Amino acid sequence: MTDRELLELAAKAAGIDYYARAQSGGMLTDNGEWNPLTSDADALRLAVKLRIEVEPWIHGDSACARAAVREVLIDEPHYGEDPERATRRAVVRAAAEIGRGMA
Repeated sequence: MTDRELLELAAKAAGIDYYARAQSGGMLTDNGEWNPLTSDADALRLAVKLRIEVEPWIHGDSACARAAVREVLIDEPHYGEDPERATRRAVVRAAAEIGRGMA
């Protein structure tokens, strides 16, 4: 799944209305740009809103994260030494799974 598809499904799950894609890859909303793949604040708000449990960890030299919500469990392994990036991505992937189920 592309980052664009992940963000669109995550926005759907969170009830976030967007009207355009930002040049940076995020979504433009009435409240400004939204991109939980790159913004710790947006990812945290998304996790709180959807009650996503997050567990970051380090495996060797790699940053990893796990996100869980309802019956969805997402593992996001191996993002170099960037645990925040792995954690944000795990949160967005979990939210996208919720959005996918809202068809």
